[in-house]
Amino acid sequence: MEIQHLEFLKHLRPFPRHVYLDHNATTPVSRRVRRKMNRVLKHCHGNPSALYGSGRKSAAVLEEARQQVADAIHAEPGEIYFTGCATESNNAVLQSLSRHFYPGKKKIISSPIEHPSVLRTLEFLQAQGIVVEYCPVDRHGRVRLDELERMIDGDTFLVCCMLANNETGTIQDIPAVATIARRHAALVLSDCVQALGKIPIDVRAWGIDYASFSAHKLYGPKGVGALYVRQGSPFAPFMHGGHQEGGMRAGTESLHNIAGFGAACRDAAKLLAHAEPIRALKRQLTQGLKEIKPDLVVNSPETDGLPNTLSLTFPNVNNAELLAVLDQRGIAVSAGSACSAHDDRPSSTLKAIGLSDQAARATIRISLGCDTPARDIRYTLKVFRDHFAGRTLLVSMIEPEQLNEAVLFNENTYVLDVRSQSLRKKCKSLPNAHEASFAALEKCLRQIPKEKHILVACQGGGLSYIASYYLRSKGFELVSNLRGGVSGWKKRHGDLYQKYAGQNVTVLRPAK
Repeated sequence: MEIQHLEFLKHLRPFPRHVYLDHNATTPVSRRVRRKMNRVLKHCHGNPSALYGSGRKSAAVLEEARQQVADAIHAEPGEIYFTGCATESNNAVLQSLSRHFYPGKKKIISSPIEHPSVLRTLEFLQAQGIVVEYCPVDRHGRVRLDELERMIDGDTFLVCCMLANNETGTIQDIPAVATIARRHAALVLSDCVQALGKIPIDVRAWGIDYASFSAHKLYGPKGVGALYVRQGSPFAPFMHGGHQEGGMRAGTESLHNIAGFGAACRDAAKLLAHAEPIRALKRQLTQGLKEIKPDLVVNSPETDGLPNTLSLTFPNVNNAELLAVLDQRGIAVSAGSACSAHDDRPSSTLKAIGLSDQAARATIRISLGCDTPARDIRYTLKVFRDHFAGRTLLVSMIEPEQLNEAVLFNENTYVLDVRSQSLRKKCKSLPNAHEASFAALEKCLRQIPKEKHILVACQGGGLSYIASYYLRSKGFELVSNLRGGVSGWKKRHGDLYQKYAGQNVTVLRPAK
């Protein structure tokens, strides 16, 4: 074929690479885990509680997985309870112990950088009369042990301190925390979700009483977690109705998921061997980004941190826009905890380590995996370089004060509301809006007119960035993002919100 016949290729949009750099949010299921789960689904249909042959076969699978999880954290199998997720495990401990000790003891001390499953549960318990105090942390989020020693007293029944932070990667001195707690007859709960497979864990040697784990952070399946309860530590059933899990969690076990968790834990030692190569790639990425943007601030500690995790603040850069640009080029990173990804509030972890609201909203998290290749790091650096050199697609911004009646009711304006249904209940849509949730947007593309000016809105202005850049990548030329979202517009134009919000709204139905 002659060269001129290939000329049309230059007009095609390049298909982006797919670079996954959000392993702290979740990990792909490994081949070993998939094989194990498939075998269990195919050959182990019996209920583990049944006494006949197929039930005994399933029970053996269950106990094999329990042993594998226990081996990975240096516990006894009888100290492991399978749950639906680490969030359930954290809730179970906090609520069980509060019922056990209250009102004789009323106080829980927590670090302020815990996972939302701990922080939100503590907020709930405060409303029930539990006293919750937060121990200060340093610049990188390390608990200040001197402050913990000062705060703990005879009324304290629990100290919550996660082993490795999911946003910054900071590793805590859990043995020292446990030593302080023991001196005051307090128990210790440690969220170890991000640490398993990245650093060695020894719950017995460290002297902690409770620890939570999740399979999907370890190349295992979603929907299964584990709770370690040190032998002799108080704990009451948190799911009633059956004898499963030693009577502590009723309900027929999700056998294939549990088997997958066990298989993932069996590979934990192999994952630890990847730590130094991953750390080397992280250093390469950090150095390259500092060359591209010299004022970059690295929030993750150089030492005493997870080998794969980077928290980076790009001064005067909106992290939602940066995430959108990276997503448009096929790179997946996050702005913090995946469990808070749809929350427009600044990260509590970043606030606790001293970042302002503005700096927190300029921060992203990059988390590498054991199979992240060097070429993905090089490509990521190229995309950052292109963006800060002005060589990427642009999405125009509309400030809340600019969104007046003339813009709202212009026949060329097509308002696209990408909020979830629950958020629309809290705050009504812009007038004439076309509602399509962020998750359903891809299946609604054909209903969106390319000839009109697409004004994308969400609750606080974050998700709409991602959606706007996605539309640009799909050939929509006139796309604008509403800065501050519907909430910002409501605050700036309360009169217009009262007069017009929620009028003439159309719900886009995803194409089948």
